[in-house]
Amino acid sequence: MGRKVNPIGFRLGVIKDWESKWFAEGKEYSKLLVEDIEIRKEIRSTLGRAGVSRIEIQRFPKQINITIVTAKPGIVIGRRGANINALKARLEEMADIKGKSLRVDVVEVANAEIDARVVAEGIAEQLERRVAHKRVMRQVVQRTMRSGG
Repeated sequence: MGRKVNPIGFRLGVIKDWESKWFAEGKEYSKLLVEDIEIRKEIRSTLGRAGVSRIEIQRFPKQINITIVTAKPGIVIGRRGANINALKARLEEMADIKGKSLRVDVVEVANAEIDARVVAEGIAEQLERRVAHKRVMRQVVQRTMRSGG
């Protein structure tokens, strides 16, 4: 049986950076890893149509920084920051963050037509709206090639 390795594992430290930056030992490691997965799941379910590309989590002794890299930062932030404040409140009550401050930053993707996750979400959204799959794929490939992909 062959050994399968996640493609991100090959690229870490070379062309990709880690999505979580923290250190823990023993049982603390598994607890924080599960918490990271829950945080990512909550953000992705809340911001489904915002084109979220990456969610980076940094942990310090008294602070947690979450950076949301998205194609549509206006949807993530909302009017006067309403959506981001609601998301921050939900994350604070969900995670075991007692005694730690939570900071959520929103960063726009440099080129959304080249980002694989954003493109895939766009394709899925169009297929859900029952657009012809050949047409969708042709348009996406043309748009990506024009933008330099």
